[in-house]
Amino acid sequence: MRWFAPDPELSGWHLSTGRMNWLALSLALVIAPHAARLPPWITVLFIALCGWRLWRVHHGDDRPPRRVIVVLVALAIVPAVYASMGTITGRHAGVAMLTLLAGIKLLEARGLRDAYVLNYLGFFLVITNFLFDQGMVTGLYMLAVITVMTATLIALGASAGHSPAMAIPAHFKRAGVLVAQAIPLMLVLFVLFPRIPGPLWGLPKDAWSGVSGLGDEMSPGNISNLSLSDAVAFRVLFHGQPPPPAQRYWRGPVLDVTDGRRWSRGARGAWPRPVRFERDGQPLDYEVTLEPHGKRWLFALDLPAATPAGAVMTEALELRSARDVSARMVYRMRSYPHYRLQRDTPGDAHALLHLPAARHTRAKALARGWREELGDPRAVVARAMAWFAREGFVYTLTPALLEGDAVDEFLFGTREGFCEHFAAAFVVLMRGAGLPARVVTGYQGGEQNPINGYLVVRQRDAHAWAEVWLPGQGWTRVDPTSAVVPQRIERGINAAIPPTVGAAGLSFTPAPAIADTLRRLRQTLDAVQTSWNAWVLGYGPSRQRELLAGLGIDAASHAALVITLTTCLTVLLGLLALWLFARRVRRDPVRAAYATFCARLARRGLTRRPAEGPRDFAARVAAQRPDLRESVHQITRDYEALRYGRGGDPRPLQRRVALFRP
Repeated sequence: MRWFAPDPELSGWHLSTGRMNWLALSLALVIAPHAARLPPWITVLFIALCGWRLWRVHHGDDRPPRRVIVVLVALAIVPAVYASMGTITGRHAGVAMLTLLAGIKLLEARGLRDAYVLNYLGFFLVITNFLFDQGMVTGLYMLAVITVMTATLIALGASAGHSPAMAIPAHFKRAGVLVAQAIPLMLVLFVLFPRIPGPLWGLPKDAWSGVSGLGDEMSPGNISNLSLSDAVAFRVLFHGQPPPPAQRYWRGPVLDVTDGRRWSRGARGAWPRPVRFERDGQPLDYEVTLEPHGKRWLFALDLPAATPAGAVMTEALELRSARDVSARMVYRMRSYPHYRLQRDTPGDAHALLHLPAARHTRAKALARGWREELGDPRAVVARAMAWFAREGFVYTLTPALLEGDAVDEFLFGTREGFCEHFAAAFVVLMRGAGLPARVVTGYQGGEQNPINGYLVVRQRDAHAWAEVWLPGQGWTRVDPTSAVVPQRIERGINAAIPPTVGAAGLSFTPAPAIADTLRRLRQTLDAVQTSWNAWVLGYGPSRQRELLAGLGIDAASHAALVITLTTCLTVLLGLLALWLFARRVRRDPVRAAYATFCARLARRGLTRRPAEGPRDFAARVAAQRPDLRESVHQITRDYEALRYGRGGDPRPLQRRVALFRP
């Protein structure tokens, strides 16, 4: 007895044009999202390798190129990737290597084994896409790609005698059925499989190279570049009414050291004791869902009443995580918008007054004049804000280039800038007047999504402002941008600089009706994305315990989870087996028609015996019921021809059985 079918390679299997098309299509679909992430030459070389092999196959030559050519190409890609990317390890370089190796493997593929290796390599490349993007769109696209690759796997084993055009719908239908059958099992495993905290593996060292966000330094152009990005920085859900836009200052890195152009953080440690402050008014309670950015910054409204678990607060009231934010992070906060710190000094007063000796001479002179004339620090702050408001400053994403003394050129020359220009210049003026001051970076504003109530803060909302130490009042937030464009603070960045549509250089500001439609569409997509983040990407141990507790399952007990998981999988597989069996019976119209024929005869006492063949049964029925001889023999002949012959149209048999009345 033979338990296995003959090896297809031993039965004349060859890499036909249709099979090569399937393989090339699968690889192209799974690699397509990487085209925008990799150097263009890698995509071009992959297309050239695939095109060369397809051209040979389509011209009747299914043999791969000479082995020496394949070996030379394979040896050349390693130094080429290293020269282009500076490494052959990491996320981008690893995907580049896999992409080129897939093209080389397609170039030298010969038999069924090579075809299977290529197909399985495509399944592996699906995973690499999630190293860059774990969004819902990527998940749905990869599900479609998996369906195509499953159809490719079916096509590889299909008989070469079938028409490729006729087989394509059948392959996709079968692949769709297989994927649909796997989805319930996937959901059960996803929900019930015991969760562990943290990722299963470490991410490559370049995993955050393409992520935008605030850094430890600020120089002209940093934040204005961020404001060109519409990526989400974090989402906030308030437990109650959110504060008005003018109070939505999300504190991030505090910069107090300058070399005359660049601002950076000074050395500072964690706050040694709980923050002591006088509060005025009710607190704000909210939950922040922070997108991964590869740094340690956490963002909160002033003034945080406490620190989240696993975070510290520095002397500058910055929130810092104990480790890099390499995964989406959810933390709860309570803040007091109106407060006064119970401190007598600003800290290191010398550092907070320091300015480079040979820089900003005109700004220093102007500030000293204000201090000598006014005396009162509060009056100096008011004079500076009034000066910004009346001197014709322009708020723009594309200011003139500052090549020399950035502050003096901005204040007395171009007078064009973004928030980082205003904040840095204001702090220089305050320090020139003898007032301790520093730059605070973070985000200002945010757009509330009416669908799910979340406040969405984007990179476009990145902002910089100033803090000045005032006697008897402590650190006081002063935002010089509000003196120039108050609508930026009161109504958000979109009121000051409307968002554009299209690629850089070709973008345009849409009409109000179009902009409103685009905003509603974005809000809908963001609400869906938020649910995806919470229930798919954020489905960790705590979320699993919450969900299963409502079903009466103790998620803390791994034994209970394993028993529940095994039971559910057994039930699902049993139901799937029953469904497949019933479907197989229903799908055979010939067998179903003959079964109906036998059942009608059985009701008249003519029951077919278990070992009785169709002809013997027909002869016995004809002997007992001569009046049925012709119809019984005709139905039996049709059944035998369809069942054991070359097949054919079952409808004549079905019509004869339908009219058969014994």
